[in-house]
Amino acid sequence: VNERKLDLDIDWSDVLKHAHAVSNTNPFWNELSASNPFVHDIAASNRNENNKYLSILKEKTYLLSKVSSNRDSLASSGDELDIDCLLRKTSARRSGRSKSVSDFLDIVDSQRFNPRKTTPQKKVASNVTCLQNDREAYKMAWLSQRQLTRSCLDLEAMSHSPGWAQTQATDIHVVCKLDHEGGSVQLPASDINIHVPVGHVVPGEFQEVGLKAILNPPSSFNNELSSTISPLIELTLSNLNTREAIFLEVKVAAKVKNDPLSQVMSDIVCFFSLNKEGPFKKLEHCYTYQDTIQVKLMDLSHIMYAVIAVQANKIQPPATNVWDYVHRTVSVGVYGPKYIHPSFTTVFTVFGHNYIPEKLTICDIKKGGKRMPPVVFQLWGKHTFLLEKPQDLNISLVSCDPDFEVKMEDESRNIKEEELKTGVMVQQQFLFSMLGCKEMHFFVFLVQIKVLKNSQVTQFHVTTPDPAPKLSGIISRPKRLQTRKEIKSAPLLLIPTVKYPKFQDKTLSVNTYGVALKNVLRQNKIDYLLEYFKGDTIALLGEDKVKAIGQTKIKEWYVGVLRKKIGLVHCKNIKVISKEQAMDTADSELTTKNLVEQIALPFKKLTYIYSVVLSAVSENVYDWRALAEVLGYSHMSLDDFNEAHADKESERVAHVVKRMKEDCHANKKKRLFLYELIVALLKIDCQGLVARLTQETIILTSAVKLGKHWRELAEKLARLTKQQIEAYEVPHQGKNGVVALEMMWKPAYDFLYTWGAHYGDSYRDVLQDLQSALDKMKNPVTKHWRELTGMLILVNCMEVLRASAFSKKEEEE
Repeated sequence: VNERKLDLDIDWSDVLKHAHAVSNTNPFWNELSASNPFVHDIAASNRNENNKYLSILKEKTYLLSKVSSNRDSLASSGDELDIDCLLRKTSARRSGRSKSVSDFLDIVDSQRFNPRKTTPQKKVASNVTCLQNDREAYKMAWLSQRQLTRSCLDLEAMSHSPGWAQTQATDIHVVCKLDHEGGSVQLPASDINIHVPVGHVVPGEFQEVGLKAILNPPSSFNNELSSTISPLIELTLSNLNTREAIFLEVKVAAKVKNDPLSQVMSDIVCFFSLNKEGPFKKLEHCYTYQDTIQVKLMDLSHIMYAVIAVQANKIQPPATNVWDYVHRTVSVGVYGPKYIHPSFTTVFTVFGHNYIPEKLTICDIKKGGKRMPPVVFQLWGKHTFLLEKPQDLNISLVSCDPDFEVKMEDESRNIKEEELKTGVMVQQQFLFSMLGCKEMHFFVFLVQIKVLKNSQVTQFHVTTPDPAPKLSGIISRPKRLQTRKEIKSAPLLLIPTVKYPKFQDKTLSVNTYGVALKNVLRQNKIDYLLEYFKGDTIALLGEDKVKAIGQTKIKEWYVGVLRKKIGLVHCKNIKVISKEQAMDTADSELTTKNLVEQIALPFKKLTYIYSVVLSAVSENVYDWRALAEVLGYSHMSLDDFNEAHADKESERVAHVVKRMKEDCHANKKKRLFLYELIVALLKIDCQGLVARLTQETIILTSAVKLGKHWRELAEKLARLTKQQIEAYEVPHQGKNGVVALEMMWKPAYDFLYTWGAHYGDSYRDVLQDLQSALDKMKNPVTKHWRELTGMLILVNCMEVLRASAFSKKEEEE
């Protein structure tokens, strides 16, 4: 996908001047600002012109205006509106100033696909014309401008009122640009694929393929003789100058039974149309294998629609409808807000197909008897089960945590047989509330699905997300490190301990290799960078690239293995080949044990806060025996714990960690506490916990390394003003009004921690953006201090480690 990043720098001075003028004449201004976080800061600054202590989020919009393509950059601020749901019917009447990005993209598409039919429209920005030919660039420009408004939010208010920040549209779609070589496009988190063969377009031309899932299929296909088993799939093409057909491949929610009658009387078919509302025609070129169908699309258009259905010729008794001829699976998803609150709604959703999106717009939430605006909920849990025929279902949710309960009238809901026959989404809402005034925390609840006619029961557990992080006060209270949002390394279930997978020491499974195109030998050796000779075969641990400084400038690197050493290899110095093309891979083999020991090496040189590490491990490791075994304390038993440690698992885990700390302290020359602990956590697959400790230790060590140079980094990373930098330093000033040089790490740490918190769970983005910013300093600390590069290697090796070191069969047992 061709991405173009735009940095919109908008001058808000005229807007703020107008706001000040209004505040002087508006008698309701103070009351308004008290409840509206959008104008709170303007009102505050009007009352106090010398207010220098506004947060960097409110002062500078650049922190939130970044759009990242990294796969872990999923965190966004708050729940979001589905603009399509609100504006589709009224977009034609709206003025250009109030249109959403969906409206403008529709205009761009209509002009591109129908060049003769143009409608004059007002522009949101002066450079709209130059963006109209690039849909992605236009979209990103609009989002950047939209986020300037969102950056005015009061995050503390958001944590108590989930209604704020619901301003950004979401959609279930993907767009990919392919050339003459063709390729495949997959809708994220689905089994819906488009395959474009080689030669589909002529050399030199491109095809932009768009794929979108519309969750409610056409109702006309759901009756006694027919039932839809896929969402309505919208396919868009930018180039109709084609030579080859394309293929749609979908894994559907049913397969025809093996008995002769079912095989004769029913079939899985694909219906195709150039309009969303139809009419649809049945396609002939279909190939079905069990629950997967592949369709050849020959009559191509700029926009097309397809839906898969199971269809019966006629219903022959004892069959009563088409369901009796197929094994039909029902997919359910449990959705909820991004963060839990003292009172929150979850939505149980039944889909007429097996595509369960990661996000879902909910348009009918009620609070206090009033209908709330549409919000985007996150997928908390999903389940698929076999249903013989459409029949009444009873849904019940039961909290497994005594601190939370389901509202009495919401404990049990019914879904009617007729609703399942329609094929559309069916939703039931359940309201959870917290009991008492205890500390908020994530918890587990049980979902039960009962088939009323035959007493069949299906059940599964769902783990909620964490409470909303409270960002205010982080600067003055570093202890929030201990209560930050945790990337859970193991689920909290209804059993006292969690069974951790057994680490297996075996050769890494590698799918991609690189052949060195030149000799690279460095006179001054650089940590974490590989040296190689022309023709060497280097194993590549994943296809992700790392941005880091080399000898003189910033380059893009692959993580590779050569002669038992893991390091970075410059992307331009190798030719990437597949496993089948690699001739001699003996020099690039590595065991999982060696991998763990090498990627954890940076922890030998990082600064850490022992109390933070201890609390993080004790709270997030649920089996003291598993940890003790990988740390070399397999001989320990319950007799080794005193009474204080006998009750809680967390106390036992903490005791094991303290024991190792003492042993390492007694043998400082040979043993390093943090290094051995990280190796142990990787060996019990606690990758979420390792990710958290990675981010926290890097931020602390970076602050110590930077010292007074943190000011330069703050300007580059967040464009802080001189006044904002002073605001970070004021709490740490001595009696003479100056921050001592040896104490300068404290404001540096406060800034980096606050900055990192804005990324949510996206720890890879934190590490990569910090590396890039440090590399661009006048005198980069990363020229001499390479541990951050080592950390980037670690997080890029986690997937290959998990795939090779832990047996899936053993986990299932």
